[in-house]
Amino acid sequence: MRFLKLDPFLMGLVSAVLLATFFPCHGAAVPVFRWLSISLIALMFFLQGARLSRKAVVDGLVAWKLHLLILCCTFVLFPLLGLLGHALLPNLMQPEVWMGVLFLCCLPSTVQSSIAFTSIGGGNVPAAVCAATASNVLGIFITPVLVGLILSKHGGAAGNPLDIVYQLLLPFILGQVLQPWLGPWAHRNKKLLSFSDRGSVLVVVYAAFSDAVMQGLWHKLPVAELGVIALVDAVLLFVVLGITIFAGRAFGLPLKDEIAVVFCGSKKTLASGVPMANVLFPPASVGMIVLPLMIYHQIQLFVCAVLARRFARMTQQAEQHEQKTEIRHAS
Repeated sequence: MRFLKLDPFLMGLVSAVLLATFFPCHGAAVPVFRWLSISLIALMFFLQGARLSRKAVVDGLVAWKLHLLILCCTFVLFPLLGLLGHALLPNLMQPEVWMGVLFLCCLPSTVQSSIAFTSIGGGNVPAAVCAATASNVLGIFITPVLVGLILSKHGGAAGNPLDIVYQLLLPFILGQVLQPWLGPWAHRNKKLLSFSDRGSVLVVVYAAFSDAVMQGLWHKLPVAELGVIALVDAVLLFVVLGITIFAGRAFGLPLKDEIAVVFCGSKKTLASGVPMANVLFPPASVGMIVLPLMIYHQIQLFVCAVLARRFARMTQQAEQHEQKTEIRHAS
C-alpha cells in the first residue's frame, strides 16, 4: 500500500512551492531559471524518446482495438467533462484555475503508475504498457492542439506554437533517432533518468511558482479555493472511473482488459504536464494553472490504490471460479 503514502516526489513538489513562496527567484535570476527550465524540458523529452524502444512506440500506436477506448477516455471524455463543468459552474473558480482544470483534461495518461496499478489489480499489463506508451507519444501532438482549441474558445493566451516544436517534438524525435545507440544506456540507468526527470519537474515548478508568487498568486487565490480545486478534481476522477468501468463492461471486455482501461483511462501525467504547461502558457500563469494537476496527481494515487486492491480480489475470485469450473468439467 505504498501508493497510499506521500511519495518523495510529492514532498519535493510541496517543498518547491514553499521555497518559491518564501524565496522566489527575481531580478537577474529570472532569465537564468527560465532558460534552465527550457533546457531541462528539452532534455526530458529527448531522454523520453531515447528510452522508448521503437517496438514499444509502434505497438502503442498500432494496437488500436483496446487502446481506442483508452484514448477516447483520455483525449475526448476528459476534455468534454472539463468543458461541461466550466459551462455549468463558470464562477466556481477563478478563470486561470478553470484553465488549469481544462489543461489537466487535455493531458495524456501516466506511464509508471498506470502500469503499476494495472499489475496490482491483476489486469492486462502488456495492454497497459502499450496504452500508456501510445497516450504519451500521441499526447505530445494532441495536447497542444486540444489546449489551443480550448484557449480559443475561452479567450486564453497560449505561448508561441513554435516553442512546442522546439522544446517538445524535436527533442523527442532526436531521442528516437538516437535510440538504437542510447537505448541500452537509458535502460541501464533507469533510476538515474527517473531522478533527472523528477528533478527537472521540480526546477520548472519552482520557476513557475516564483513567477506566480511575484505576480501575487497567494493574494489572488484564497486558501478555501484549494479545497474547491480538490473537490472538482475528485468529482472529475470519480466520474471518469465510473464511466470507464461501465464502458469496459458495456463493450464486453474481459476483466483484465477492463482493469487496464480503468487505470490507463483515468490517469493524468504530472511529469509531462508541468513541462508542457511551461511551454504552452505565459510564465505568469503557469503556477496557477498547474495547481489542479498537482492536486489531482495525489488524489488519483490514493483512490486508484484502493481500487487496485479491490480489482485484485475480483481477479483472484474469478481465477478461483475458473479453476473450480475446470475441475468440475474434468471430473
